[in-house]
Amino acid sequence: MAATTHTVTNQAPPLVGYDVYGEDRALAEAVERHVEPALLDGVREELTALGQAAGSAQVQEWGALANENPPTLHTHDRYGNRIDEVAFHPSWHRLLGHAVSSGLTNAWGRPNGHVRRAAGFLVWTQAEGGHGCPVSMTHAAVPALRADPALAAVWEPRLTSSVYGQELLPAAQKPGALFGMGMTEKQGGSDVRANTTQALPTGVDGEYALTGHKWFCSAPMSDGFLVLAQAPGGLSCFLVPRVLEDGTRNTFRIQRLKDKLGNKSNASSEVEFDGTWGRLVGEEGRGVRTIIGMVAATRLDCVIGSAALMRQAVAQATHHAAYRRAFGGELIDKPLMRNVLADLHLESEAATTLALRLAAAYDSDTEQDRALLRLAVPAAKYWVTKRCTPVAAEALECLGGNGYVEDSGMPRLLRESPLNSIWEGSGNVQALDVLRALQREPMALNAFLTEVGQARGADHRLDGAIKNLLTELADLDGIEGRARRLVERMALVLQGSLLVRWAPSEVADAFCASRLGGDWGSAFGTLPSSLDLGAVVERARPEA
Repeated sequence: MAATTHTVTNQAPPLVGYDVYGEDRALAEAVERHVEPALLDGVREELTALGQAAGSAQVQEWGALANENPPTLHTHDRYGNRIDEVAFHPSWHRLLGHAVSSGLTNAWGRPNGHVRRAAGFLVWTQAEGGHGCPVSMTHAAVPALRADPALAAVWEPRLTSSVYGQELLPAAQKPGALFGMGMTEKQGGSDVRANTTQALPTGVDGEYALTGHKWFCSAPMSDGFLVLAQAPGGLSCFLVPRVLEDGTRNTFRIQRLKDKLGNKSNASSEVEFDGTWGRLVGEEGRGVRTIIGMVAATRLDCVIGSAALMRQAVAQATHHAAYRRAFGGELIDKPLMRNVLADLHLESEAATTLALRLAAAYDSDTEQDRALLRLAVPAAKYWVTKRCTPVAAEALECLGGNGYVEDSGMPRLLRESPLNSIWEGSGNVQALDVLRALQREPMALNAFLTEVGQARGADHRLDGAIKNLLTELADLDGIEGRARRLVERMALVLQGSLLVRWAPSEVADAFCASRLGGDWGSAFGTLPSSLDLGAVVERARPEA
């Protein structure tokens, strides 16, 4: 009788067939907190349906296939005609279509629209991150287009539509449309005022001919783009459609697709304009001011996207540890592994809680919340996106060698994790933006301090961190060299104040002890052993 040499034991089953939304307690509680009671049943229903889809084996396969079969550029057709088209795997279109039909590009016209959309984006991004790029830009283009009511009237109903159509057609022939963005150039990067793309008036009011090169243009198969170019009156914002009203293709030459570290399913490109038709959005010379609404909204999506990646990483790590046995018991019950998993969950819950609070501020019409966003969005974008990569790396390590293998999905999470820290302005850009707000907009600081002050007196470590932050804010001499340190402290104090107010006591206690009280090492898994770490880990673990 042949010996059995390949009996598989002690392997964790795949994390499939679960509700990504319902099993995320921090997210579900945030939705309960920020959504109006009259709407709550309907919102729960839509997010549960999205969560069950995101956790299904089919959708997870879509995510894997979209990354294993990245987009390809076709500059010419078989006859030699220039077409500049990008072909995607069918799984990409399925993911993107489901995102659009689920309302992930429609936040601006619905009650509690930003909280609902942020929660959905956080859930669906866990299935696959790359297609979130056009979803985010389409959502974020709305406030910029509103600078021109005539343009907004044409495009906004299509951008907020629940219909996804991948064909390149004039906007008037499409029930739904997607948007991209083209700001950075090779000589300037984040310094968009160094742009050299020229925009010359055609003689028709509001119409220009653009000539130049964009170093990064994501989702080049979108229906329209907001781009920056130098007009006679200075740097200005323009709408560049892929297809003109008469059905002809606009001059939009895709030079190449970027070969990126991660985000493989999404096409990021270099594009060339050569007499390309563009429509002025806003006023000449006010391009940055016009497009800043889009930038702010996509920066918040960077926070939400990083929170999603962290949550998925923690879900995978805790799921694995619950099933894997070592040294006489389940890994999840081992004190040292429990410390690591709890520590990872603190980052995840703090990021989720902050992201949903900022989304709720977008839904608010109070001056206080508008001022809060001015400081809190760049601070959150700076800190949360930077925490994503170490969380993904440590979570991968929780799976050991299994986590280093592509089949686990963890390498894809790790490759995706640095993106949001770079996109829409890297760390230094966010820190400098916070400084500008502090120096020019005193209401923003007042709103921030009012927000964190709501938790004063509830935890002595938070109180001490607020006091130290006030001391640092009182001395702005030479602040640029200390900007990262300051912004990090602001983000941590804001997260701590939200957790003290809303999270379970074991989560808030652990966060304040480690992140604010200094009882923490330099790596994950160094929380004080006196904390109730078992309760924190149980909160993190999804039930498949």
